[in-house]
Amino acid sequence: MKTLRPICFLVFFSYVQCQTLQRSLLAAVLCFSTSIMVAQFLQKLTYEEVQTIVEELVDLAEKCKVLKAHESPSECAHQLMTTFLEHICDNQGKADKQEFSDCCNINNKARLKCFLLRKKGDADDSDVFQIPNPERICEMDEENQVPGKERYIYETSRKYPFLYGPTILTMSACYETTIRSCCQEENKTECFQIKLEPIRKYIREISLRHHHLCEIGIKFNHKVAKAVELVLLTKKQPKANFSEIARLAVDIKNLHQTCCEGDVVACVLGRSQLMNYTCSKQSILSSKISPCCALPVPFRGECIIISENDDKPDLSFMPLGRFTEDRSVCKQFSNKPDDLLQEFLYEYSRRHSELAVPVILRVDTVYQNLLAKCCKLENPLECYSNGQEMFQRVIRESHERVKHHCDLHEKLGNANFHDRLIILYTKKAPQLSAEELVTFTKNMAAAATKCCPLRDEQQFACMEDSAKLILGALCRRHEAEAINAGVGHCCDDSYAFRKPCFDDLQGDGTYISPPLSCDQITNLKENLCKAQDEEFQTEKQKLLSNLVKQKPQATEMQFQSVMAEFAHLVKKCCQAETSDMCFREENLTVKKSCLRASTFIKGI
Repeated sequence: MKTLRPICFLVFFSYVQCQTLQRSLLAAVLCFSTSIMVAQFLQKLTYEEVQTIVEELVDLAEKCKVLKAHESPSECAHQLMTTFLEHICDNQGKADKQEFSDCCNINNKARLKCFLLRKKGDADDSDVFQIPNPERICEMDEENQVPGKERYIYETSRKYPFLYGPTILTMSACYETTIRSCCQEENKTECFQIKLEPIRKYIREISLRHHHLCEIGIKFNHKVAKAVELVLLTKKQPKANFSEIARLAVDIKNLHQTCCEGDVVACVLGRSQLMNYTCSKQSILSSKISPCCALPVPFRGECIIISENDDKPDLSFMPLGRFTEDRSVCKQFSNKPDDLLQEFLYEYSRRHSELAVPVILRVDTVYQNLLAKCCKLENPLECYSNGQEMFQRVIRESHERVKHHCDLHEKLGNANFHDRLIILYTKKAPQLSAEELVTFTKNMAAAATKCCPLRDEQQFACMEDSAKLILGALCRRHEAEAINAGVGHCCDDSYAFRKPCFDDLQGDGTYISPPLSCDQITNLKENLCKAQDEEFQTEKQKLLSNLVKQKPQATEMQFQSVMAEFAHLVKKCCQAETSDMCFREENLTVKKSCLRASTFIKGI
C-alpha cells in the first residue's frame, strides 16, 4: 500500500469543482459523496442516470453546508440517505430496474438493510476503470475540463459498492494527479499503465478489508467489532494511553457502521472529523503520523490509515502478570468485566504488535474463558495463574498451523499446492460450484505464495491476515446462500477461531453427490488450444473439483491420474493437423477413462 505515496500523497491537490456547486471544498465533497452513494446502491444505472439523481438530491446536500447550532452533519446526511431511498421507491421504473421493489414495501430501517443486501460484490480484477483515449484525456485537461474524474468516481463506486466513500474521493484525487503527471510524458499510455496500477491494486485490497469490517459489524456483536478496532489502534499507536485508545475504538467502530450502511456523506464527514481529532492529538498518539497531518484533506485520512506502526514503548516495568497473578482479578472481572478485558487486550496488543489481529483475539478469548471458569472456584488464583502458559500455547499452535501450511507449499510447489487445496475444500464445501472452489482456493494459494517466503514473524502475520479476508469472503458467500452446517459453524461461532475451525473442518458427510456423468465432468473443446496457461490450469482444476465431488473417498493419486490424461489429450489434439476432429474422437477416450476411474473408485 505504501506504493501510493510517491504517486499522490505528496502532491498538493485542489478539488475540482462539481457541476453546479462551485463555491467551496465542502460543496464539492457533498456533491461527489452523493454521486458515490447513488452509484453504489444503483449499480445498473448509467453514468447519465446517476448524475440526474444527484442533481435531484443536491439541494438537500447543499443544506448540510449551512446547519443550525443544534443540527449535526451526520443528522443532515442521514436525512439525505432517507430521502434517497424514498426517491428510488417513488420512481417505480428505477426500483424495478434495480430489483428493489420488495425493499420499497417495508419500513425505513428494514428497507435500508434490504437495499444493502442487494449490492453486488466487488468487481473482478479485470473489470477496472481504463483510460479509453489518453490523448483526448490530456486535451481535456489542457482545456481545464474535468479529465474523466466524475466518470472515474462513478465506475469505481458501482464496481466496488462496499468501498468507503472517503477512500474513493482520495483515489479520485490520485487518479487526477496521475493524469496531470502522465500528460507531460511522451509515452502517455505507458505512463498511465504504470502509475494507475498501484491505485487499482490499493482499491482492490482496501475494498476487501472494508467489506470484511462490515461483515464483522453485522455478523458479530458490537464487542467483537470494538475489540478488532482496539487491537488495530493499539498496534499502530502503542504509546497512546488506554483511555484514548478506548475512546477512539468506539468512535471508529461507530464510523464503520455508518460507512457500511452506505451513508457516504456521513461517512465522509465523520472520517474528516476523526482525522482532525487524530491530528490534534498526534503528540500523544503516534510519532509516525506527522507527515500525514501536513497533507491536504483528500490525502490525510488514507495516509494515516496506512501509516506504519509507531515504535514500541519500554514496558518492562509494567509486566502482564497483574492479569494472571493479582488476587483482585476476579473482583474486577465480576464488577466491570468489559473494562478488565479491554485493558488486557490493550496491554497485550501493545506488547505484541507483530501478531495478527485474529491471533491476539484468540488469546483474549482464552483469557476471558479462563476467568469465567476460574472465578467460580474457591482458589481462583491457582487456576488462572497459568494463564501466561495458555497464551503461549495459543500462539504456538497458531504458528505451527501456518508453518505446516508453508512447508507443504514449499514441498509441492504452487500448482500442486493449489490442487491439494481444491481437493481439501471441495470435500469441506462440495455445495460450491467448481468455479467458486477454484477461485477461493486460488486466493489461498496466492496468499501462500506471497507470505511463505517471508521471515518467520512476518510469514505468520501475513498468512493470518490473508486468511481472515479470504475466509471472510467465503462466509459472506455462505450468508448469501447457505453452503453447509460445518461451514456455517466456522463462520458464525467465533471470529477469533474462524481459521483454526476451517483448518480442522472435515468433509461434509451429509453431501450426496449427483450420479457420475462423465459428460458433465469434462468436454474437450478446440478453444482449449487458444487458452493461456492460467486458463488451461483453471479448466484442469474445475475437472479436479468435479471429480472430488463425485468420489470424495478416492485417493489423490487416482485424481491426478485422470488429470494427467486430460492434459496429455489436450496437448495431443492441439498439435494435431485437425484438432477439432481429434477432440471429438478423444472425448470418447476421456469418457472411457472417466468411467474406468469410477469403476475403480466404487471398489474402495
